[in-house]
Amino acid sequence: MPDPAIPAEGTVAAVLADARLVAAKDLRLEWRSRVVLSQLVPFAILVLVLFGFALDPDRTALQKATPGLFWLAVLFSTVLALQRAFAVEATDGVTDALRMSGLDPAGIFLGKAAGLAVHLGVLEVVLLAGVSLFYGATPHGPLLLVATCVAATVGLAAVGSVYGILSAAMRVRDSLLPLLLLPIVAPVLIAASQAFTAAYEQTSGAGWRWFGLLAVFASLYAAIGIFAFEQLLEES
Repeated sequence: MPDPAIPAEGTVAAVLADARLVAAKDLRLEWRSRVVLSQLVPFAILVLVLFGFALDPDRTALQKATPGLFWLAVLFSTVLALQRAFAVEATDGVTDALRMSGLDPAGIFLGKAAGLAVHLGVLEVVLLAGVSLFYGATPHGPLLLVATCVAATVGLAAVGSVYGILSAAMRVRDSLLPLLLLPIVAPVLIAASQAFTAAYEQTSGAGWRWFGLLAVFASLYAAIGIFAFEQLLEES
């Protein structure tokens, strides 16, 4: 008789259990390597500082540009994180191990997306503090700000997990990944920037409409990843 404590294969509970397993593995690797703290956070802060020098020392101009600069810094850091994570997995044979592990592909996708989302969440908290410190930008719609960060993080993590595994086995992955990723995440970045602009300029009503569009794209990308990841994993 099957153990009732073990979820049946293919059920939602089984997929979520596999996702927790993969996410825990990725987070343990991060905890040991400290890549987010030692590489991504300094890189993102440096991007903010360089943007500040490149545009204008006048804080008024920087405050107006804060939403776009914030999400550009997040995007650059996301690409850097994906290149490292999937390059390490391809080199060490982790991708092959996942393929032969018997874990549900949807669970693998959700786990990897969840792990990446945690990394991006930490990064976004640091960047929000950075734009407040360096640019003097203060949000007037904190709820819209948080909701936008959550939805955009889901979208970026979903797309990043799909295209990361797609490019992992390619020799030119370092240059190919940004070319594949940037056009797809453009709607997420545009909607997130517009929602952030509304949050910083006390026009939250318009910002919530952009958040709705952002949530649609995030949900769409997550659904595509859940249903397409098995085929991508087999071809990687």
